[in-house]
Amino acid sequence: MGLYKSSGEVERQRWKRYFNSEHGLKLLRYLTALALASMVAMSLACSPGSHDPRNGLVPGGNVQRGKKLIGRMGCGACHVIPGIRAARGRVGPPLYDFGDRVFIAGELPNTPANLMRWIENPPAVKPHTAMPDLGVTKNQARDMTAYLYSLRK
Repeated sequence: MGLYKSSGEVERQRWKRYFNSEHGLKLLRYLTALALASMVAMSLACSPGSHDPRNGLVPGGNVQRGKKLIGRMGCGACHVIPGIRAARGRVGPPLYDFGDRVFIAGELPNTPANLMRWIENPPAVKPHTAMPDLGVTKNQARDMTAYLYSLRK
């Protein structure tokens, strides 16, 4: 009975030798670091208010000023924008849940910096866009970005 080992015992010994090797230990450390990083990222993403622009997503941006600017600049002539009176335009995309979107103008990653750049001068970012340059200043773009990032599911 002692001459032969079960296949389960052979496998356990094989894995034990592998994880005691230098390559196996490196892999184990990498997988542990990856698991920890994933847990940290998930806990940050799931924390209450983590996507709220008032919590630093758009530093210096003011949601209320942004809402007023969007109404005054006439953005609703081309876009449907929640919270903006008479913003029922059908030329550009509706801006529901804008803060949850992945891309701006179909190609830019949706980050506050990219959105501010886009709002300031859309043709400079995407030359053949239908969205006009409205002469928005950097501070105005920051506030408008804060408002658009407040539009979440």
